[in-house]
Amino acid sequence: MDRRSMIVWRPFEEVERLRRDFERLLEEFVPRRAEQETLVPPVEVYETDKEVVIKMDLPGVKKEDIEITVKENAVHVRAERKEEKEEKTENIIRAERFYGVIERVIPLPVEVDPEKAEAKYENGVLEIRIPKVHVEKEKKIKLA
Repeated sequence: MDRRSMIVWRPFEEVERLRRDFERLLEEFVPRRAEQETLVPPVEVYETDKEVVIKMDLPGVKKEDIEITVKENAVHVRAERKEEKEEKTENIIRAERFYGVIERVIPLPVEVDPEKAEAKYENGVLEIRIPKVHVEKEKKIKLA
């Protein structure tokens, strides 16, 4: 067999070409738009004897742009971080900050009382405290 007729197969280059083709195909059918993207912020959820506590990082969000809903056994937080409009004469070198909708639904581990939920927002951290609905875990039954 002549060496000139042999083709060298490079599997990693082929995989990379397929990845690029797939991404290009996705871009054609599902264009990415910044206004459609949402940020899912990190949360910390813990419970005490009396309540469930949720802490969520929302840096750069104004208090009036935060909406909290407690429904059934989940908390839905929706916020918007708006871009600051300033006249700048500098050229932007890098822009990595996120502006837009921030949304998260947090399932709760126990039944809570939504009517008594409280929230505070300080230094970019949202804290939600929701009292648990207390159900007796043990009950003695007398025989009739």
